[in-house]
Amino acid sequence: MRSVNDEVRITLRLPADLHAWLVAQAKSARRSLNSEIIYRLDGERSVGTPDGE
Repeated sequence: MRSVNDEVRITLRLPADLHAWLVAQAKSARRSLNSEIIYRLDGERSVGTPDGE
């Protein structure tokens, strides 16, 4: 489990249509927008490199 000390806050600018799509995806998966973004980035990170880094 992540602790507060392991997290970094950022401001992220997204095109409105991408934001709307992410919100819809998060809602259908019953996740927050933040959790949806983390879920998708973690998935891409593990697929993106052979050793998972």
